[in-house]
Formats: sequence, structure tokens, C-alpha cells
Amino acid sequence: MGPTVRDMVMVFFQKRIANPVMRHLPFQTLLETTGRRSGQPRRTPIGGRRIGETFWFVSEFGEKSQYVRNIAADPHVRVRLNGRWHQGTARLLPDDDPHARMQELPRFNNVGVRTFGTNLLTIQVDLDD
Repeated sequence: MGPTVRDMVMVFFQKRIANPVMRHLPFQTLLETTGRRSGQPRRTPIGGRRIGETFWFVSEFGEKSQYVRNIAADPHVRVRLNGRWHQGTARLLPDDDPHARMQELPRFNNVGVRTFGTNLLTIQVDLDD
């Protein structure tokens, strides 16, 4: 089954409108992966929460997201939190309950993930610092 019209509209909106704007906001949390084909840094605005030395978030499109595919190819990532970059190693957690996980995460981000998400996937980033 291919992507729905709703999925295509959301991807277009996020890729062409929301993400370019959000990447430039100093308070926005960013995930930096390495492009699996290009080898270039790819920065994606995300929401989530740091708990100890771990950063947690939920991907709304799961394994269909480009950044999730990049993580699968190379789990070494950087996360910008409060304007500061942190190195880390990301892990995809398909067996984790993303709805339960979102109870621990900021509500503002969860609204978008719940509203538009079609294939939720929990991601854990173990921070090196």
C-alpha cells in the first residue's frame, strides 16, 4: 500500500515549509543524522525529552521517515538541546509502546505526532556526554 494523500501533504509541508523554518530557531531541538546516500549531515527538527543521559522521541512516520532510514544505516547522531550539540548513538525501538512513551514527553510535540502520525516508532539516543 502506497502513501496516502494525507501522508504526501504532510511530507510536503514538513519538508518544504515547517522544517526549513524550524531548523533556524535557536530553541528548536534538532536531530542530525548522516545521509545514507550522500554522506552529508541532515538536520531534522524534532520534539522529545532528555532523561538523564538519554534523549527520547517518537517518530510519527516510523521507518518511512528519511531520518529513521539514516539512523538504520548509521546510528551515530548529534542532538541539539537548548542550543548545545550532543553526540550520541540512536536506537530504533519497534517493541516499545510509543503511546506510553509519549506520556513522558512534552505534550506540545505529542499533539502533532498523534494527529499526523501513521506509523509511530520510539527512538532512544544514548548521549555520549
